[in-house]
Amino acid sequence: QVQLVESGGGLVQAGGSLRLSCAASGRTFSTYSMAWFRQAPGKEREFVAAIAWSGHTTPYADSVKGRFTVSRDNAKNTIYLQMNSLKPEDTAVYYCAADTGLGVLRGQYDMAYWGKGTLVTVSS
Repeated sequence: QVQLVESGGGLVQAGGSLRLSCAASGRTFSTYSMAWFRQAPGKEREFVAAIAWSGHTTPYADSVKGRFTVSRDNAKNTIYLQMNSLKPEDTAVYYCAADTGLGVLRGQYDMAYWGKGTLVTVSS
């Protein structure tokens, strides 16, 4: 069983930056693939970025490419999402997710574990 807790969300002006964190419980964190998703008001949840246990990442969602960076610290059981040059359209609840295997890096988004999310609001 893995429990995920996101933090770091908040209100920021357009052009600003935020760093989200996702702390995971469980001794086998380092073996999980991790990912960030987001859900904007009135929209479906969408994939943002994923990172394997090794640190290998997949291509980011086109909407965040070049602005967001995912990373992980296995010693701290934590992954991060550095978000720069934020835009109002980045406003969403951001979710951390975990799964065994590498499916998420191949576009399979049925993750086994999900956090409760952290709200990011970008004002114009």
